[in-house]
Amino acid sequence: MNNRRILPLIIVGVIAFFVLLGISSSLFFTVNATQRAVVFYKFGDGLDKDNVIQPGFHMKAPWNDVFIYNVQETSQDENMDVLDKSGLSIHVDISVRFKPIPEMVGHIYEKFNLDYINVLVIPEVRSAVRQVMGRFTAEEIYSTKRAEVEATIKEESEKILHANNVTMVALLIRSIQLPDQIRVAIESKLQQQQEALAYQFRLDKEKSEAERKRIAAEGEARANNIVNSSLSDKLLKMRGIEATLELSKSPNSKVVIVGSSKDGLPLILGNN
Repeated sequence: MNNRRILPLIIVGVIAFFVLLGISSSLFFTVNATQRAVVFYKFGDGLDKDNVIQPGFHMKAPWNDVFIYNVQETSQDENMDVLDKSGLSIHVDISVRFKPIPEMVGHIYEKFNLDYINVLVIPEVRSAVRQVMGRFTAEEIYSTKRAEVEATIKEESEKILHANNVTMVALLIRSIQLPDQIRVAIESKLQQQQEALAYQFRLDKEKSEAERKRIAAEGEARANNIVNSSLSDKLLKMRGIEATLELSKSPNSKVVIVGSSKDGLPLILGNN
């Protein structure tokens, strides 16, 4: 009798378990460490864009929708053809790194849904690349102003993306391909410029060395003139006498003849 009462309860419990298991995906959801989420309340206020759900295990009503965003840094490569200032076609490879602002994923979803990369980021970056490179010549983009072009593209892209709650991390021009004829001409011109700079460096170095020698020679000549103008017969005789006195103090045997030399200076004779 008891078994007959318990059996229906067991059957109901089993059915309830499988029903709950089947709808668990509608009741529970997980947000990973590199994700954020927002909820759309169908029978409430709609998208709750200001309440961003943090990483962890969460529960919701089965009829509400959850939209999960990856908020880690993302890299995207783009290959495109652009025109330079003179209308010359250039093929460039661009790498752009970006990420959504985690606290603003609700606002991003409101404007672009989940596909903000293809709807916002890529079109704006490509547009900025075309506009900026159109202000420079192929030679400037290829050689002398490549860093400036990169910085300008990043700056202009960053303004638009940041206004739409996306952070621009970096933008790099990975490669630039020009028509062979133009590329060879630019490389030849750059080589000639480097040779001209090297030649000018050698000239400047030689001029500097010649100037150094001239200044040294003038200084030496002035020093000799000063010494010559300060010498006199009396001074020389006095210095000679002083030197004679110092030599006479040495233990070596010698003969000193005073006033016997041509200029009247002492003459020292010794056996060593």
